[in-house]
Amino acid sequence: MDYIYKKIELLSYTKHIHKTSSKWVTFVHGAGGSSTIWFKQVREFRKHFNVLLLDLRGHGNSKTHLKDVFSDKYTFDCITDDILDVIDYEKIEKSHFVGISLGTILIRNLAEKYPTRVESMIMGGAIMKLNLRSRVLMRLGVIFKSVIPYIWLYKFFAFVIMPNKNHKESRSLFVREAKKLYQKEFIRWFKLTSEIKPLLRFFRMVDIKIPTLYVMGREDYLFLPSIEKIVASHVKSDLFVVENCGHVVNVEQPSIFNTTVIEYLKKL
Repeated sequence: MDYIYKKIELLSYTKHIHKTSSKWVTFVHGAGGSSTIWFKQVREFRKHFNVLLLDLRGHGNSKTHLKDVFSDKYTFDCITDDILDVIDYEKIEKSHFVGISLGTILIRNLAEKYPTRVESMIMGGAIMKLNLRSRVLMRLGVIFKSVIPYIWLYKFFAFVIMPNKNHKESRSLFVREAKKLYQKEFIRWFKLTSEIKPLLRFFRMVDIKIPTLYVMGREDYLFLPSIEKIVASHVKSDLFVVENCGHVVNVEQPSIFNTTVIEYLKKL
């Protein structure tokens, strides 16, 4: 248990307790972000549910300097287990999970490993397949990750994923949060790309049969086409497409995102 307590001390999270509801909603941000990206969701969601917001290791206020707690090599499984450790520590038996971008991969991995802990999955800007442009981006990152400042790479990635004028707020928010990382931490996270393709292939093939709502921007050109195919074959999956919106749907169209997701969760 000492290991868990040390780890929990380093993982920053915030909870909001509802006066009457027993339902939990746990928010999981993407790479380079932090729990602050959900600032447009907290007020509305806490009216209906207990809310848990966490910072993934190395992000936001979560610390990574104790090497006996966090390994130098990051894997999707070990980061997924961080999430489980927090909900275990808070004695949350089951939760709805809301994720954005890479956070959706972690939620899907959590559902695969611990399906009884996941009541539903809300996948915003979901990543379930890398198209040619995405693979080229990853390859460039592998080549240059150790020789140029990571923030240059991150700004470039953010612009390619969120290129339009109406995506500017999302780009700026993620770059601002990414500046709180440091080069070594960025490289640790970027090395996760080595295991992402087989993991996503497995997720696409296996219908986990947990209620899942994909909330995607119509202008999320890199990732929307693959999600449309998944929803057509996975029986408990639904898709809501937000018009005039890119990758980070919860920031670009918060009112639509909040209303759609809350109505979906209240029906379950």
